[in-house]
Amino acid sequence: MEYQSYIYGKNHWLLESDLKVILEKYWSDFRDHQESLKEYGALIGSKAYEIGDLVDRQVTPTLLMHDLEGRRIDRVRISPAHRDLLKQLALINRPPYEGGSWHHHFTLGYLLADPGLYCTLIVTNQTAYAIHKYAPEHEAWFKNLLSGDMWGATWMTETQGGSDLGANTTVAKLETGVWRLYGEEKSFASNAGLADLALVTARPEGAKPGPKGLALFIVPRLSQSGDLNFTVRRFKAKSATRAVPTGEVELEGSEAYLVGEADQGIYYTLEILSVARLANAIGAMGLARKAHLESLFRVHARHAFGQALVEHPLVRRDLTDLAVRVAGGLSLVFHTIDRFDKAWQDRPPYTSEYHYARFLSHLAKNRTADHAAETTKLAMELFGGLGFLDEYAVARLHREALITPIWEGTSNIQALDMLEAMQKKGAHEPFLDEFIPLLENAGTSEAHQARQTMEMTLGRLGDLGAEQIQWHSKDALARLADSAQVALLYALAEIGGERYAKLAALYAFRFLLNESYPDWAYEDEEIWLPIDVDS
Repeated sequence: MEYQSYIYGKNHWLLESDLKVILEKYWSDFRDHQESLKEYGALIGSKAYEIGDLVDRQVTPTLLMHDLEGRRIDRVRISPAHRDLLKQLALINRPPYEGGSWHHHFTLGYLLADPGLYCTLIVTNQTAYAIHKYAPEHEAWFKNLLSGDMWGATWMTETQGGSDLGANTTVAKLETGVWRLYGEEKSFASNAGLADLALVTARPEGAKPGPKGLALFIVPRLSQSGDLNFTVRRFKAKSATRAVPTGEVELEGSEAYLVGEADQGIYYTLEILSVARLANAIGAMGLARKAHLESLFRVHARHAFGQALVEHPLVRRDLTDLAVRVAGGLSLVFHTIDRFDKAWQDRPPYTSEYHYARFLSHLAKNRTADHAAETTKLAMELFGGLGFLDEYAVARLHREALITPIWEGTSNIQALDMLEAMQKKGAHEPFLDEFIPLLENAGTSEAHQARQTMEMTLGRLGDLGAEQIQWHSKDALARLADSAQVALLYALAEIGGERYAKLAALYAFRFLLNESYPDWAYEDEEIWLPIDVDS
């Protein structure tokens, strides 16, 4: 093994504790899949963990721009092991479309939790999602995407606009019955060089300005005549997520196929973006868990000042922080996945259930990214100086985690989108209807604090003007997510036992009351040692 990891070679499914309790609550078919999850956990802890690390450090994708005859091909070169692993992992995308659920899909993504590898899979899933719901005439492409025989991509971002999709300048022209796209570049094009199909936003000639004038298109790598249909200018060098090639793509008359109705393109785009935000959230918590596990094994193996690190009070305090963040974030994201699973078949203009699921996705995406960044940073600290060495797994986990607050919309974008869901769709109303009873049932002072925080936060937003509400919206986004996590942890106690009620109280102490953890947690090994590290 070329890098240092305590959990390499271990079955990552068998190392799980909170996940199994959460799946028991939300995924009705969970027990039918435990054997396959065990097999998958062995793959993730061995081959996938090793190849992901090797690709990051030594075998990053490269761009081949020409063939032997000098013709442009703009194709990615990846290692055979990388290619075989992606093919093996393609099963992640099948469950929702083959009679399963999104719980299953995101459980597999959580266990993988390698953002570079997972990005290739999730943008492929987004492409399949759009075809499944809005372009069923391309069924052959859909089947190839699910089998891993084709790869997809989602190319929306342009240099001049970034997150402002309404500023996109790519134009779609209908020429002799064929749509063609013209634009300067799609500037953060993940899976560039690997993708056989890409979802691309473009404005049909004569369409209104702004985001509502955008349509969504499928752009194949090769035109009907077999020629290269778009070009890749270059790959970008990144501090992490190196397994997924990210490039700049130029569209100069690229053949394209319209997805659904042209005037509904922005809604389709935001819908598939919601899928990606859930993937971002579950991937963030998967990274947090891997850092948590690395830390648990480390503090038991390492001795300092005459005793194992785990015997030191401050180390136990740090382990408590890791446990609270991981359990809280995981409960929030799976609750959101459950709501999405119930509403994902909706179509524009959508039901209140869909808008509520989207509202929750903003809370989950933002707060899980915070948890991932902080958890991986604390894991590095628990390793001491070794944690900063690039050869140790925790250093890469932190590098990878730092993309999660940025991908699929920064915290500013999540806050603005949350406000839109509240102001236009009233999505905060079902939020209160669901979460206040959960906190009332808990009946503790910490639950009361969470309810107060929830109601006061929403009440204050309602009293503010247009600019003030934006000024305070990011703090509100975090407070609402934190209050929800307290409620969900209390609800988990019905299945997982008293540990989750304790975690709920500790989450409230840490993130709502901003107080130190109470003394009783120091001696409660059930809190900060969720697995048997000696087994």
